[in-house]
Amino acid sequence: MPLLVVFFTSFAPPGTVYSSGLPVNWTFENYVEAWRRGNFLLAFANSTLVALGVTAFQVVTSALAGYALARLRFRGRQALLLIILASLVIPFQLLVIPIFLVLKWGHLINTYWALILPTAANGFGIFLMRQYFLTIPLELEEAAALDGANRLQILWQIMIPLSRPALVTLFLFTFIGEWNDLFKPLVFTTRPELRTVQLALSEFQAQYTNYWPLLMASVIIATVPVVVLFLIGQKQFLRGIATTGIKN
Repeated sequence: MPLLVVFFTSFAPPGTVYSSGLPVNWTFENYVEAWRRGNFLLAFANSTLVALGVTAFQVVTSALAGYALARLRFRGRQALLLIILASLVIPFQLLVIPIFLVLKWGHLINTYWALILPTAANGFGIFLMRQYFLTIPLELEEAAALDGANRLQILWQIMIPLSRPALVTLFLFTFIGEWNDLFKPLVFTTRPELRTVQLALSEFQAQYTNYWPLLMASVIIATVPVVVLFLIGQKQFLRGIATTGIKN
């Protein structure tokens, strides 16, 4: 019901508030006006760049670390896995001061790197990929090793193609999380040209608190990309969640 109220209100004529039933006079002017006033084109470009950058880093780091923890035998492997799992219970907000100091030391404040590097690696992604790699039969790797393939070739040519559901799951989780993130842009950037969608939406809400149709239109604009992305990848997403952790 709240989602329906948001949707119907976004099409209501300016100056009115949705009460019940379908709007009498449907109008797309709210979307055009919200897009223009909120400068969402720049915000969409920034959010897409940041979300894709973080997602690319997390896919690479999670695949490498997950494969090492799943297949390589080395001293301290279980302790390292416990440390990675323990990092999941630490809120990002508790780490913001040391991260800010490191970014300031590297002269990265007010840059795209300040929005990408703090979440370039993630314990959830590493654990997810490790669990999925464990479901792939070891015999496939042994056959590839007999053919002369090294570890990176096995990972790239065998493990990664077979792990598509887990990779899609990680991609969706990461991309949607970064798209909806307000904390990092709010803390690590002050330049208007680095505004992301959520920051633009927050500023838009502060300026047009009483213009409900306009505000609801801006909410729909910010929500549509992640909904469409999830609908496209939902089959692989459900398969990745259902099969992760099940050994053959």
